[in-house]
Amino acid sequence: MIFETHTLNLPLSSYIESIFHFKDFMPEHSIERVVPTGHIFIIFELDNIPRNTFDNETLKPNNTFTKVWVSGMHRNYISISAHQKSEMFVIQFKPFGAYPFFYFPIESLNERILPAKEVFGEELLDLREKLLIQGTSKGKFRLAENWLMNRFAAKKTPPTDLLNVLKNLQREPATNYPQVIENYPNTQKHLIDQFKRYIGLTPKYYQRILRFNEILQQIQQKEKIVWSQVAYQCGYTDQSHFIKEFKHFSGFNPQEFIKQEYHQEEKNFFPLDREG
Repeated sequence: MIFETHTLNLPLSSYIESIFHFKDFMPEHSIERVVPTGHIFIIFELDNIPRNTFDNETLKPNNTFTKVWVSGMHRNYISISAHQKSEMFVIQFKPFGAYPFFYFPIESLNERILPAKEVFGEELLDLREKLLIQGTSKGKFRLAENWLMNRFAAKKTPPTDLLNVLKNLQREPATNYPQVIENYPNTQKHLIDQFKRYIGLTPKYYQRILRFNEILQQIQQKEKIVWSQVAYQCGYTDQSHFIKEFKHFSGFNPQEFIKQEYHQEEKNFFPLDREG
């Protein structure tokens, strides 16, 4: 299997979390659960294999995506297909990073996965054709970086006050949320409006996603997990609230999660049918 990532330079590195390309991926499952991370993605399939999303309860297909699509902010988990011998190219934006490339309020992408043509016209379909022709990961990265630089609008970057709130939410414990919000120099309504424009979610919901991902980080690869300790360290004073939040974002209660050994998997993708 090929798995390559690309290091970007400024200004793109300030807004793009990662760009990666993989080929000949051979999963041992056909459906996986994806939990929210607070990022927006542009996804290219380079293998002509249609991808599906599934109803979270019945696991019946509900949508099909081909060529290039955009995945917006999701408030809880989604179920997607995984395929043998797959090849994909992915651009992952930082939580605040999409607006300078999309040019419209990011909130309009919430809970949506849609063909890239609906957002960018033919631009990304043309880029996909070039990616298919380019034989190396390095060459593909160069093409994507050129597109991103041409698309980047410096006048649409997020304001400093908003970025400061984001940084503080990411580094402060969840219990300090009220203080972080109080330090914003404008009204709370203004902050919410800015979050919806540049990030898609409200500050409070974004903080909930951060806290859930902190839980996954803490338990990953652990031999022994004391859930009461994890809940306390992540700012939950009520065990039932912790369990409810965990199930909201993952679809599993904590004990079920460990029983399935998902803490041994990639921390945002969990196989639902390991036999494939």
